[in-house]
Amino acid sequence: MAPKVLVVLTSQDTIPANNHPTGWYLPEFAHPWEVLHRKVDLVIASPNGGAAPLDPSSVKAFENDPVSSKFVKEQESLWKNTEKLSDFLPRVGEFDAIFYVGGHGPMFDLATDPTSIALIQAFAVAKKPVSAVCHGPCVFVNVTSPSGTPLLASAAVTGFSNAEEDQVNMSSLMPFMLEDELQRASGGHYVKATDPWAEKVVVSQIAELGGTVITGQNPASATGVGKALLAALGL
Repeated sequence: MAPKVLVVLTSQDTIPANNHPTGWYLPEFAHPWEVLHRKVDLVIASPNGGAAPLDPSSVKAFENDPVSSKFVKEQESLWKNTEKLSDFLPRVGEFDAIFYVGGHGPMFDLATDPTSIALIQAFAVAKKPVSAVCHGPCVFVNVTSPSGTPLLASAAVTGFSNAEEDQVNMSSLMPFMLEDELQRASGGHYVKATDPWAEKVVVSQIAELGGTVITGQNPASATGVGKALLAALGL
C-alpha cells in the first residue's frame, strides 16, 4: 500500500496590513506534488476546509514554469475541496508524514493555529516525518516537544530568509521575520543558501523525539523537499 501524506494549505487569503491577496504559493505545491503523487497518496487539508486560496501573484510569477502551469490548469480540485484540518487530529495513525506548502498565508494562520500545532506534535511524537517549504516552516516555530522545549531545538532548519523577504518588499507586512523565529526555535541552527533564491533543503533530526524534520528555503527548494520526503518514506 502506498504511504499516505497529509498536505496542509493556508486558508488566509489577504495580507492584513494592506488587504492584498495572498494564500499558498503555486510552485511549492505543484513541484512536490509532481515528485510525490505517483508514489504516495496525498490528502489535502486547510484550517477552514473547502477552497484554499492560491496566491494570484504566484500564478503570474510561474506562468512560464511548465510544472506549475500544468498543475494550475489540471489539478484545481486539489485545493478547491480541501478537508478541514481539525478532522485529522484523531486520524494521525492513518498517515506516514505531513507536509506544509508555503506562501505568505501560513504566516498569518498556520503559524499559531492550535490544531496545526497539535497535529505536528502528534506526527513528531509518532516519529513520522514533518516537512515544509519556504514560509511553510513557520508552522514549527510555536511547536514544543512533550517536555516543553521547542520542537526544533538543536535541529538544523531553513525557511524563507530575511534577505528574500526584504527583496520582495514584504518584511514590514509580516507578523514576524521567519528567519529570526527559526533561529530562536532551533537555538541558532537556522541555515540558508549562500545566495538568496538558491536551492536549500535541510533534513535534520528532532533531538528529543528522534523523528525527521525536512525544510526548504524558498520556491527553488520545493522539488528537493518532495524528493527528501520520498527518501524519508523509504521510496
